[in-house]
Amino acid sequence: MKSQELKLQPGDSPQPLYVQIRDTLRRNILEGGCSPHERLPSENALMKSFGVSRITIRQALRDLHNEGLVFSAQGKGTFVSKPKAVQNVQRLQGFGEAMAAQGYEATARLLSIQERKPGKAVAAALGLRSGDAVVEVKRVRYLNREPVSLESSYFPMDIGRRLFGQDLSGDIFPLLENRFAIPLGAADIAIDSTLCDEETQQHLNLRMGEPVLRVERLTYDRAGRPIDFEYLCFRGDAFKYQFRVDRKPEES
Repeated sequence: MKSQELKLQPGDSPQPLYVQIRDTLRRNILEGGCSPHERLPSENALMKSFGVSRITIRQALRDLHNEGLVFSAQGKGTFVSKPKAVQNVQRLQGFGEAMAAQGYEATARLLSIQERKPGKAVAAALGLRSGDAVVEVKRVRYLNREPVSLESSYFPMDIGRRLFGQDLSGDIFPLLENRFAIPLGAADIAIDSTLCDEETQQHLNLRMGEPVLRVERLTYDRAGRPIDFEYLCFRGDAFKYQFRVDRKPEES
């Protein structure tokens, strides 16, 4: 991105100057005017190019930083962020299904599959009786061969025992539907942010204590039985969930 190419659109815009500058920089980034990890022009260069004060430039950059479009390295400047993969949560899909539709290569590496006693949260989610076991599947998911998530999935024994010996390098949803003849119905999803633990740090190449996006997903079959409870921990710099919700009139 060259500072001499950055100009505000002519005309008397009602928007504050920092908003106009932010939008100009955002448009340049999103339209491919600069590459991921490319350094933006310095604050002095941007001040000269746009003819504004330093505080105006910093306001614009702060907004871009909050949107995740740029990041700063102390003493080095501001850089363009790597684009995040987006999963639109409008229908129930596996990670690979959603990413393949966008042209990404999505794979999985199996870390372990074992029968074990579930924790309280897993047992409650799957509606298990006291003493019931589960099958735990742990995998690292890759996007274009880069690790982006650590998955811990839990299945009731009648389903989980059938996963042993299966190819788990892709989505499990198609396996459940096509090979096991289990029609999927819906899923409950909860999203929060947490700090990565040692296992997540190791497999996702993060620093200890770095924040990750954590998704809890409980999937039901078409009859309403809970059959798959998962903890999905994503690198915050590589992935985001996107929702669209409609506002419907309240029923009287």
